[in-house]
Amino acid sequence: MPIAAWCLFIVTLMPVLVVGYAKSGGHYDNHAPREGLDRLVGAKRRAYYAHLNCYEALPVFIAALFVAVWTKGPQNMVDALAVGFLLSRILYVFAYIADSATLRSVVWSLAYLCAIGLFISGYWAQV
Repeated sequence: MPIAAWCLFIVTLMPVLVVGYAKSGGHYDNHAPREGLDRLVGAKRRAYYAHLNCYEALPVFIAALFVAVWTKGPQNMVDALAVGFLLSRILYVFAYIADSATLRSVVWSLAYLCAIGLFISGYWAQV
């Protein structure tokens, strides 16, 4: 299985893993999950927001990866861009939880550039 497929697998797990951290520590109410998440504060609340952003980034990555495969982007390039997206998103989550806004914005931008690279990777196969 290509490295990019493993990256997709991990990226799809990220929202669940991140919200797991947000819900940990005893302040989460499973009887009223949305209300419980709205009451989170500090790092746990930022983790919840990072969880939401993981879901927002997921369709972009899926579409970009689909286009890369569909247009026959070079596999080594597709793999490298997928790894770059994954690592940027992981760093994004940690920066968000740590309340490092500038780093968070920088790595969000890097992940987005990797997604754009995936979208256009098929072009490089034609050059």
